[in-house]
Amino acid sequence: MPKLVDVSHQITDGMTTCPGLPEPVIEESTTVAGGVPGHGNSSGRVTMVGATGTYVEMPAHRYRDGADPADLDLERVADLPGVVVTATGDRQIGPEAFAGVDLRGRAVLVRTGWDRHWRTEAYGQFDHPHITETAAKALVEAGATLVGIDSVSVDDTSPAAEGARPAQAALLAAGIPIVTHLCLLDQLPADGFSFYAVPAKVRGLAAFPVRAFALTD
Repeated sequence: MPKLVDVSHQITDGMTTCPGLPEPVIEESTTVAGGVPGHGNSSGRVTMVGATGTYVEMPAHRYRDGADPADLDLERVADLPGVVVTATGDRQIGPEAFAGVDLRGRAVLVRTGWDRHWRTEAYGQFDHPHITETAAKALVEAGATLVGIDSVSVDDTSPAAEGARPAQAALLAAGIPIVTHLCLLDQLPADGFSFYAVPAKVRGLAAFPVRAFALTD
């Protein structure tokens, strides 16, 4: 029987996705004007940045004229044949990690195991795993449709990198969405599953949270 596997983090009030990012504020049971008395009509309010929890980065994150979530073709983030590439123990993940793997038209999910540090001080440390610029360009050349990682970023975020985001730049320039802060990729097979990471259809943002999940055979 097919199985659904959730590979996204829960968003909670005051949580930290990465150090330096504003924390989400979740207010529950806000009364809705005009509600019918006795029927409990209410709604919550969430205040957060787009880069909260498990989220998708769009080309607009890097390029002024790039697509945002409202422009996103569902074919880019839904019902994608997926493949998990395991690269645990490596800080810099080069193109050799993807050698011999059929990547064309697929959601390429990089399993580093860094999600084990989620919601700890270690998670946001600069030694987190990331892919190299060469690897990102190899993914573009190989025809990947989406790239995801269970780490802080596809790029090195240490001070030595001086703010450069070459992997992000290469992927987004090619129109390839990036899903960051995935989790539990060890629960997926290497292939033989469909991947979904659909954001709300919001105009004007460059990143937005997703409920990322896989449907296994």
